[in-house]
Amino acid sequence: MAHAVKKLFPEAKVAIGPAIQDGFYYDFDIGRTFTPEDIASIEKEMEKLIRKNSPFVRKEASKAEAAALFTEKGETYKVELLKDIPGEVVTLYEEDGFVDLCRGPHLPSTGRIAAFRLLSVAGAYWRGDEKNKMLQRIYGTAFNNPKDLKDYLNFLEEVKKRDHRKLGKELDLFSISEEIGPGLILWHPNGALIRKTIEDFWRDEHLKAGYKLLFSPHIARLDLWRTSGHVDFYSENMYSPMEVEGYPYEIKPMNCPFHIHIYKSALRSYRELPIRYAELGTVYRYERSGVLHGLLRVRGFTQDDAHIFCREDQMEGEIRRVLDFIIFVLRTFGFEQFDTYLSTRPEKYVGSDEHWEKSTAALEGALRAKGLAYSVDEGGGAFYGPKIDIKVKDSLGRAWQCSTIQVDFNLPERFDVTYRGADGKEHRPIMVHRALMGSLERFFGVLIEHYAGAFPLWLSPVQVSVLTISERHAAYAESLEAALVARGVRVELDIDSEKIGNKIRKSTIRKVPYSVIIGDKEAAENIVMLRRRNGENLGPFGVEELISFLLEKINSREVQT
Repeated sequence: MAHAVKKLFPEAKVAIGPAIQDGFYYDFDIGRTFTPEDIASIEKEMEKLIRKNSPFVRKEASKAEAAALFTEKGETYKVELLKDIPGEVVTLYEEDGFVDLCRGPHLPSTGRIAAFRLLSVAGAYWRGDEKNKMLQRIYGTAFNNPKDLKDYLNFLEEVKKRDHRKLGKELDLFSISEEIGPGLILWHPNGALIRKTIEDFWRDEHLKAGYKLLFSPHIARLDLWRTSGHVDFYSENMYSPMEVEGYPYEIKPMNCPFHIHIYKSALRSYRELPIRYAELGTVYRYERSGVLHGLLRVRGFTQDDAHIFCREDQMEGEIRRVLDFIIFVLRTFGFEQFDTYLSTRPEKYVGSDEHWEKSTAALEGALRAKGLAYSVDEGGGAFYGPKIDIKVKDSLGRAWQCSTIQVDFNLPERFDVTYRGADGKEHRPIMVHRALMGSLERFFGVLIEHYAGAFPLWLSPVQVSVLTISERHAAYAESLEAALVARGVRVELDIDSEKIGNKIRKSTIRKVPYSVIIGDKEAAENIVMLRRRNGENLGPFGVEELISFLLEKINSREVQT
């Protein structure tokens, strides 16, 4: 691809071009935006290079030789990259006169490329730094045969249809206003109803599981974040401090220090432990504009947050409880497949080796006790302790990071958190951070794409559309609406003079799970005709029979769409 670009646009400079999970990209400095016509021309030029079946020839060169070569060609980005490559020898690959800096390996020749497609163009800062120049990034993919490429392109079309940003607008769920600020979510009535449903479920289940619910402020004095270490280790993701009555304050990036102070508000005994605190706490983090992405990457979000203070002998048992809770919650929302990772001690860490070994053993023991298959991410733990990460797989098989369990030695030490033991002495509790869903915003975005906006009945903002065939059926429709609303069913009434076919179509477009259709027969016999959003007619129902049918499905949180 880089060769084709250089043939068509000799003035372009090539930057970085790696392979990625589902294909590849290459960054170019061309001084303008690539057009769709440019991409089509590049693909045609690539096809010519493939037909020539030119060999890829690997060469070794000293860094000085490579720098001289790329300086002569005007490839300044390659010269800069050479400075960061360790050692004095680098590898170059040549194909039909085009030379590139690359680690390799490559195919034997261009003719081996069986099926490819250039997918999109995006702006990308050189080396991901917004202070650097904006380059043009071309994304592409390649497969062993045309069928696999076609299957992948069909998959991308389905991904596009399910894009939560597109569906969020179509279903009137949320929006983002540039006037308010990028990465800040406005929840519309439909989205807010779904959020309320999720929050009600979350709070109810936490109370059942022995958690105590908390609320904490959105700002705190800067000294709090100095004690927690955020000022030293996390300041690039925090907003600038503000001054209040002569004291610097900081908007919160985390909930943890607040929960610690609630714990410390009283003397704690070993008999009280474990103490489980939970909060749907809204936090704010500075994310670069280039990585913001709808609900999936934002600057203000509500964390499904909890912290457990326990004794060392309680740690594995608490982790098992959290694993059960995670699986229960994820399955309730319709996720059945998970990838689980155990992340171990990194090179830089706090705490004793003994603490790390005991904590890692507790996490691993809990995973084994629950029969959960897992992979070990060597060195992938946080600096303050090991962790378990669980990724859910959606209906398209894509993995999303949601749930985490993290053991922390750092904050209890920094905040001098203690409890009085059976021996009458002060001891340091173990602190476990855990999230079941992650953030509500991100989890909601995943839900939208998982269900393609067709939420299960219990989550749908409108659960039933009441549709009349004629205006003379309005009184009966209104009485039915009142009966459903009185029993907690979310209803949308459509008694306009429109044709019933148009009303059904509108309800289907809005992905309402059920439609109730009322005509002369229904009004006369005090019944309704019930229809699923997939077009299936379920036949006549009496009013009480309908209410019982709906409530059973709502209360069971059935995920069938």
